[in-house]
Amino acid sequence: MSNYITTPIYYVNGEAHIGHAYTTFIADTMARFSRLRGEDTYFLTGTDEHGQKIEESAKKNGRSTKEFADEISESFKNLWDEFGISYDQFIRTTDDKHKLGVQNAFLKMFEKGDIYKGHYEGHYCVSCETFFPEIQLIDGEFCPDCGRSTSTVKEESYFFKLSEYEQKLLDYYDANPEFILPRSRRNEVINFVKGGLNDLSVTRTSFTWGVKMPESMQDDKHVMYVWLDALLNYVTALGYGSDEKNMDYWPATMHLVGKDILRFHAIYWPAFLMSLDLPLPKHIAAHGWWTRDGEKMSKSKGNVVIPKEVADAYGVENLRYFMMREVPFGQDGDFSQRAFIDRINSDLSNDLGNLLNRIIGMSGKYSEFHIDSQHVLEYHTKEVDAMNLVLDALEPFLDELQTHRYLEELWKLFTIGNKAIEEHAPWVKMKADKKDEALATVALVANVLARASVMLHPFMPETTNTVADALGFTINTESYQELIKKRTMLAAFTIKKVPPLFPRVEEPLIPEAPKAVIESHASKVEEPKIEEIEEDNLITFDQFFETTLKVGTVVEAEEVPKSKKLLKLQVDLGDARPRQIIAGIKTFYSAESLLNTQVCVVANLKPAKLMGNLSEGMLLAAKDEDGLCLIRPEKPRKAGAIIG
Repeated sequence: MSNYITTPIYYVNGEAHIGHAYTTFIADTMARFSRLRGEDTYFLTGTDEHGQKIEESAKKNGRSTKEFADEISESFKNLWDEFGISYDQFIRTTDDKHKLGVQNAFLKMFEKGDIYKGHYEGHYCVSCETFFPEIQLIDGEFCPDCGRSTSTVKEESYFFKLSEYEQKLLDYYDANPEFILPRSRRNEVINFVKGGLNDLSVTRTSFTWGVKMPESMQDDKHVMYVWLDALLNYVTALGYGSDEKNMDYWPATMHLVGKDILRFHAIYWPAFLMSLDLPLPKHIAAHGWWTRDGEKMSKSKGNVVIPKEVADAYGVENLRYFMMREVPFGQDGDFSQRAFIDRINSDLSNDLGNLLNRIIGMSGKYSEFHIDSQHVLEYHTKEVDAMNLVLDALEPFLDELQTHRYLEELWKLFTIGNKAIEEHAPWVKMKADKKDEALATVALVANVLARASVMLHPFMPETTNTVADALGFTINTESYQELIKKRTMLAAFTIKKVPPLFPRVEEPLIPEAPKAVIESHASKVEEPKIEEIEEDNLITFDQFFETTLKVGTVVEAEEVPKSKKLLKLQVDLGDARPRQIIAGIKTFYSAESLLNTQVCVVANLKPAKLMGNLSEGMLLAAKDEDGLCLIRPEKPRKAGAIIG
């Protein structure tokens, strides 16, 4: 059996952040676990280096685009090497082999009739490298993903016939319910596809930093759209379109991505593969985002978590453990030094480290550090059976990427070991001249630690190698088969003394993030958009009431300078202060006409910054071919009255 595991290729417009580290830790853990089970495994990571955003970032930094891309790509590779990431290949989209593979794929799709030449006019977000139809924009202008202003682009383009793959994609999702993980993300993708797919612009002429067109097409003014280029890395890394020496690893077992790029991986990528007559990956798994102390990270707040800084202070393996234990896969996580320190002191120091120290101390005192498992089953059948139940439950959690549940279950082994010491009290048995019983308890705990270290190895490889060395064995596929699958007890050995694995941490080791004024961003609404909700996918009352709608009174109104569409309103919602709302209604309403009138407001949206102005809600309005009108209460109501 072979496994092909990938991270997304990371965009080189900035250095690695904590989200990049999280994705990479999970992928590395999956790859290590696959190898531990004896499976042929190929693990890919790398960097995505083309596109307009990279050109602009390079200019801002006073560098050539290639120099800038080289520098940032190298910083990613160096960090993963420092973190001990066990990748088999680090791909760069500036690699010649990759560019050749992309050109050959483009040519194949063109010759098949899936790519055609036309003209594109639409709204483009440089930051997200994505086109959006007007209906998805915030206030008709701003990107629904990042909140930045979009630009209207009109240019010649080649298009991929994404619309022709709509039903094929839906059929595939239906036939393969575990294609998208976690399953809670499936509906998000399905609803998007059911809403209708437009053909996808796959080339640009407004910049030059990208993969050139195939020479045979003789169309040098075009470069390939960054998502077509980037997604193909998963097969060009294996040699697609060039030597094809590792294509036996395809299809991928697991593409790990952040939830913000799930749509590209679960819609565009499968359609490209269908066009190329290649099988689809088995799973595309999307994880959540990370906040810091409950707030979104941003450079202006000074609260960005830098993974190298954390690893230098606390240790990379402690960071690996914390991130994969703290949050269910697919949900957003929060980085808090206090929570991190609690995990180190409680889980790692008290449970794991202390258990090893206890048997080193007892074996040194009772048997000159010699440990023999010959009497374990005689005196500890109950504990051995409990240990085996835990081991039987573990692997399905990791197969489903539920790392927090896997670690939660695994930690029951340390509870079994610590409880056995307290219940059987070897020191009492020694005084009662029951040496065999006392040493059997010590040997039981040694076997608990041995099995736990094997199963913890993919998460904390260096730590568990230290434990295994102390216990006289090596963690590899052979010891996995013997200790986990066959349940063989450790052979007699002399335990090694090791310094404490996890010294307690009393105070935070890196500066706390400053308490800053909220810097807002446009929040992507993850519930299906109204036009995408079909009869078989109605929302529940509970889902509806997650939205807070209130009546508000406009107490101040003015135009936003330099904006053709935006008005800045101060709206009384019955709170201690008016709420500022930026609304794209200037074409239909003057500021003066809104003063002292009432409006209906979505009051529990995350704040958003539009043209540098904080917006703390959204007005309800209806729009059709005759224009836009605000939705208002039929009769005046108290400011803050709940709608519902």
